[in-house]
Amino acid sequence: MRCPFCGNVDTQVKDSRPAEDHVAIRRRRLCPACGGRFTTYERVQLRDLVVVKSNGKREDFDRDKLERSIRIALQKRPLDPERVDQMISGIVRRLESMGDTDIPSKTIGEIVMETLARIDTVAYVRFASVYKNFQAADDFEEFVHELRPPEPTKDK
Repeated sequence: MRCPFCGNVDTQVKDSRPAEDHVAIRRRRLCPACGGRFTTYERVQLRDLVVVKSNGKREDFDRDKLERSIRIALQKRPLDPERVDQMISGIVRRLESMGDTDIPSKTIGEIVMETLARIDTVAYVRFASVYKNFQAADDFEEFVHELRPPEPTKDK
């Protein structure tokens, strides 16, 4: 593993343990050249996924990009970080088990929205506002209106 500080490729593992979500191994490393310490995570990858964008462009699936977008939606929400990691791992496992290596970006967005809707409504609306490209307050209002249960009718 290359040292992020000096670029030395000969680093030493000082400690290994399961990460919080138990689907990764956390390794503490030391660079003998510069003395820098850093952490790496090792995860099982079932297959190499390719994201197919709506414009047809293809790019390698990036778990970190998925994680960043979800964490932005969950910013300042009362959710345990371990639960967030488990949610992200669950989404990735679901994508990997779909049977196809080419995953439309729309499918990823829908799975994330479905998952966020079950966990935190505010994060769901935040993610949806970016995913569905809301342009005005009316877009929010319409979307939130769809979330609300229908009001009971009053019988006279």
